Amino acid sequence: MSKVLLEVPVGVSGRHVHLTKEHFQILFGPGQELTKIRDLVQPGEFAAKETVTIVGPKGVLEKVRIIGPLRSYSQVELSRTDSFKLGVNPPVRDSGDHHNSPGCVLIGPAGVVTLTQGVIIALRHIHMPTNEARRYGLKDKDRVNVQVGGERGLIFQNVLVRVHPNYRLEFHVDTDEANACLLNNEDIVQVLDPAGERALSMVG
Repeated sequence: MSKVLLEVPVGVSGRHVHLTKEHFQILFGPGQELTKIRDLVQPGEFAAKETVTIVGPKGVLEKVRIIGPLRSYSQVELSRTDSFKLGVNPPVRDSGDHHNSPGCVLIGPAGVVTLTQGVIIALRHIHMPTNEARRYGLKDKDRVNVQVGGERGLIFQNVLVRVHPNYRLEFHVDTDEANACLLNNEDIVQVLDPAGERALSMVG
């Protein structure tokens, strides 16, 4: 059996949108600013009051939350189930990697933005502060396996480790992934020791 390296709290990420300042002001009007309704776990990030409608070739998703602060790129993060409703086929990617990703139309109260790319399914990942990563022998862009217990327990493979001094420890999955194993926000999952995983594969 694989050794547990560390335990990590869960953050379930629903569909959401990141916007540039230019796109935000087209959608909500010149001079408008994001209205924070609550802080998220990662420092500086927050859920905004403002929402948009996402339009795809086959369907619409309404009242999709904007996550602040504004960014240097616009991006739509969906679950696979969401993508079926819209009629798009987004790749599974790390945030910011939009190469060959589909676009969509965003509708706000003041205007419309057509994205030529930027729709992705977010790659499941762990936010990890630098000191924690160093303690456990991990580095940015490593991949680990994460074990979920309970009645629908499973092991998530190919979980990206994202390391930064300002991060707070948190395992991010989308709603499809969470629903598959009955995960909720603040549940605890276990990161398996990569060294132990390699040893088992060599024996096998």
